Amino acid sequence: MAQLTLEQRYKIEAWLEAGKSQGQIAQFIGKDKSVVSREMVSTERIYQYIWKDKRKGSKLYQYLRTKGKRYAKRGHAKGRRGQIPGRVGIEHRPEAVDLKERFGDLEIDLVVGKGHKQALLTINDRSTGMLFMDKVVSKEAERIEEKTVELLQDWIPLIHTMTSDNGKEFARHQNIAEKLTIDFYFALPYHSWQRGANENLNGLVRQYFPKNMDFSTIEKEHIQQVVQTLNNRPRKRFGFLSPNEMLAQILDQQLAVAFIT
Repeated sequence: MAQLTLEQRYKIEAWLEAGKSQGQIAQFIGKDKSVVSREMVSTERIYQYIWKDKRKGSKLYQYLRTKGKRYAKRGHAKGRRGQIPGRVGIEHRPEAVDLKERFGDLEIDLVVGKGHKQALLTINDRSTGMLFMDKVVSKEAERIEEKTVELLQDWIPLIHTMTSDNGKEFARHQNIAEKLTIDFYFALPYHSWQRGANENLNGLVRQYFPKNMDFSTIEKEHIQQVVQTLNNRPRKRFGFLSPNEMLAQILDQQLAVAFIT
C-alpha cells in the first residue's frame, strides 16, 4: 500500500477544502487516485471517533482546527445528516461512475431560495453535464421523491445511479431508486467535492436564481428556459461542446457499442 507523508496528508486536506477532485489531488501529489480515496475515508473515520469521544466528555476535539463548517456544531448539522435509513455510501458505488464515459450517472441537490422556504431541485448527469431542474414547494422528502421521479421518468431506460448529500430531504431514496430502477448512493458528510459536477452546476444556476430571490415568484416556463440555456451552453471541460452535444455524442457511442456486441 502506498504510504503518504505527513506533508502530503496536510496537502490533501488543504486541496479538499479548496474543492479539488480526487483525481486532481492524485496528480498533484503523484499518487494513485485510490490512495487519495482511502485517505479521505480514513480521515472521516478519525473525525467520527473524535466527536464520539467528545460526547463521552473527553478533550480530543480541542486539538482539531475548528474553522470551516466540517467541524462546527457536530450533531446539529443541517437536517440531521447521517440519520437516513438504508443509506448506501459512495464507497460502494461502481467504479464505472468515476469514468464518466456513460450517460445516466446522476447527482442530485437542492438550490434553496430566500428564507429556505422553496427550492429548485437540480439533477445533473456526470458525463455530459446535462441538467434537469424544477421547483419544489418544500424540502419534505415526499415532495423531493415526487419531483425527482417526475423529472426522470422518461429517461428510465438510460439512467443507472444517483448520488446525493446526506440531507433528510433525500430520506425517501429507496422509493426513488425503486421507481426509477437505479442505485442510490450518498456522499460522505461534508465532502461536497464528491459531487463536484453538481456543485459547479449549482453555481451556474445561481447566476439566474440568486440566494436572496423569492422562489415563489418563479414561473415554470422561466425554469425551463434556464435549463435549455445551460444545456446548450458550451463548456470548456467538454472541448467547448454543450451538454446537449455531449449527450448526442455519448448516446451515439453507446448505440454503436450495442450494435457491435
